Formats: sequence, C-alpha cells, structure tokens
Amino acid sequence: MSSGMERLQKIYECIEDIEFILTAHDLKITHAIEDKIIKPAIRMNIVRIAEQFAKLKDDNRFQILENFTSDDLKGIASVRNYIAHDYDSTDDNIIEDVVRYNLPIFKNIIKELLK
Repeated sequence: MSSGMERLQKIYECIEDIEFILTAHDLKITHAIEDKIIKPAIRMNIVRIAEQFAKLKDDNRFQILENFTSDDLKGIASVRNYIAHDYDSTDDNIIEDVVRYNLPIFKNIIKELLK
C-alpha cells in the first residue's frame, strides 16, 4: 500500500473512532461534543484527520486530494487550526457540523478509493 493509501486508511480509522465513540456511549453528536471526556477525543481525531490531509498535500498526492472538494480540504484545515490554536473557545456547532456532515462524505470517498 502506498503512503497515500496508508494516510487515507488513517483518516478512515479516525472517522471510525469518532463513530465508535458516539455509538459506544449511545450519545447524539450534540451531547458528545459537550461531554468533558468525549469532547477532547472527538476533537483530537479531527486534528489527526486534518494532519493526514496536510501530509497528503506535503507528499504531493494530488491525485488523491482531487477526489475531495477544495472547500472541504480548506474547511478541515481551518477546523484543525481552530481546535489547535483556540481550543477553549472552539464553537461546538462547528465541530458538530464536521462530524455530522463532512466526515460521512470523507468516509464514503475514502472507502471508494481504498477498494
């Protein structure tokens, strides 16, 4: 497996980790992102996802990145920076949107690419 595919696999696993966190605790997204223990785990996985996308860019894996919209890639990078640099005041609604809307899109695209 190429390093590009390995990075996609890591992103996929982070998304599955977030899904596991939500289902294992039987929480809705809104409650999970407010929980003092679960919230940091979800945020850390979002940071890990963004880092893998950044590494794909650094590795010039543009043939992989072109499967994602530039808005989605910019968005996940912005959310990562928001979490990493302004952690205490990160808007939970932004995190909820990422988990609810963006991650399922990423997961479906990655699932197809890994086939």
